[in-house]
Amino acid sequence: QVQLVESGGGLVQPGGSLRLSCAASGSIRAINAMAWYRQAPGKDRELVATITSDGRPNYADSVKGRFTISRDNAKNIVSLQMNSLKPEDTAVYYCNAAIIPYGDYRRYPYWGQGTQVTVSS
Repeated sequence: QVQLVESGGGLVQPGGSLRLSCAASGSIRAINAMAWYRQAPGKDRELVATITSDGRPNYADSVKGRFTISRDNAKNIVSLQMNSLKPEDTAVYYCNAAIIPYGDYRRYPYWGQGTQVTVSS
């Protein structure tokens, strides 16, 4: 089985920083793209940032210049450094990864359980 476990959420004041991490574990043959999504109360889940297997990032316009996505392929970890946080960044943040399990040749989307980020004074 494959699972993604996130950590690093919490409460932070506007202008502050947080770092989220997500570790993939289990019977993993390969991991392709990894990503972070978020969902605020009453809103649809939205894509925040993605990173390819060779480290190329892409960001939603709302977080460009403030968030940085990175990954450690040796440890199967993807991270999201969030700086200059705003109240509108408040949401549950979810890790996502396209993973090929051992014994298979197809990739499947896996999701973490979500971690709450609250930006408030």
